Amino acid sequence: APLSLQVHPDLTQAKEGYADEERRGIPIDAPHRNYKDANHKPELICALTEFDGLCGFRPPARAADLLDALGVDSLKPYVDLLHAQPEEAALREVLTAILTADPDEMADTVAAATAACDRLGGEHAPYAGLAHHYPGDPGVIAAMLLNHVRLQPGEALFLGAGIPHAYLSGLGVEIMANSDNVLRCGLTPKHVDVPELLRVVRFRSGDPGVLRPEAAPDGEEVYETPIDEFRLSRHVLPEGAPAHDLTLTTPQILLCTAGTVRAGEHTLTPGRSVFVPAGEKAEVSGTGTVFRATVIA
Repeated sequence: APLSLQVHPDLTQAKEGYADEERRGIPIDAPHRNYKDANHKPELICALTEFDGLCGFRPPARAADLLDALGVDSLKPYVDLLHAQPEEAALREVLTAILTADPDEMADTVAAATAACDRLGGEHAPYAGLAHHYPGDPGVIAAMLLNHVRLQPGEALFLGAGIPHAYLSGLGVEIMANSDNVLRCGLTPKHVDVPELLRVVRFRSGDPGVLRPEAAPDGEEVYETPIDEFRLSRHVLPEGAPAHDLTLTTPQILLCTAGTVRAGEHTLTPGRSVFVPAGEKAEVSGTGTVFRATVIA
């Protein structure tokens, strides 16, 4: 099933939000608690199968066209706002209006939009699927403000602070910083804190920026990101290839996603992984694909 439409704070926002909720005495496990820790949560998703997701805002005019094509009268005010306002103001005002609308009226709007998406298909099809999983959820309409992205195996998305996103379908390898801070926009029965969400979201459109691995001379394929908290790469081991020495001065996790790979004394098949402490010998052999998760030294 699709995962919730969500956004993550930057490091300053996370520290401020965590400190504020600690001062107010909100229990760490309270369902309305936003900040479980004082860290940010950049993440990377790498597709193992064809993978559908939503990432970042569309240009307002394109979002307006998508909504207008549905022919739903209650969406017309959003269409007009998206055309009339500068980009940041338009996206902020429309997302706010969607998330603060009367729940019964929004449920009717979502139902009408769902029927139209089913009828139109094409670029509207992903949102019809969302609506069938989350009937009446305002996140279905909010999702239409975002870029739809389809990754092919081996392609990836980096999701930095303030970028609204959701994973719709597919299998992937995900890696993130050590945090559980999530502000939800919809597609969920969980708590949605609209004022805090609006403080964190970055209201600007842009290309989602699909990542493809960059090959190093030793055969390692690296997914470059602008952060130090993690580094994801992969090794594709063809049949008969010599063993690869993957020893690092940092700790690492080796995850097999295809074939059978020998990592030291461990035999890894798809879905199995091994933790390798910093500086410990890490030699891999066999035929298959191994992802390596580590940190920037």
